[in-house]
Amino acid sequence: QVQLVESGGGLVQAGGSLRLSCAASGRTFGGYGMAWFRQAPGKGRNIVAAINSSGGSTYYADSVKGRFTISRDNAKNTLYLQMNSLKPEDTAVFYCALRLSYYGDYARQENDYRYWGQGTQVTVSS
Repeated sequence: QVQLVESGGGLVQAGGSLRLSCAASGRTFGGYGMAWFRQAPGKGRNIVAAINSSGGSTYYADSVKGRFTISRDNAKNTLYLQMNSLKPEDTAVFYCALRLSYYGDYARQENDYRYWGQGTQVTVSS
């Protein structure tokens, strides 16, 4: 069993920055791919960024490329999402997710992730 707990969300003005964290416990964190998803009001949950087990390979949705950075510290069992130049359209609940894959790779689909955090609200005001 894996527990994921997000933190770092909040209210920020457009153009500002936030850093989300996802603390993992209960399983060897460093062996698995992970991702950040977000769900805006009235919309489905979509991938924001993903990272493989070593941190050497990453993926970003087009909407966040150049503004967001995903990273991980396997020694601290923590996943991060640095968000810069935030826009009102970034307002959403952000979730971290862990993928149980032997290869430690990431995926882009929600259904490929086994464990999820409870979510943290990010609100960007204009």
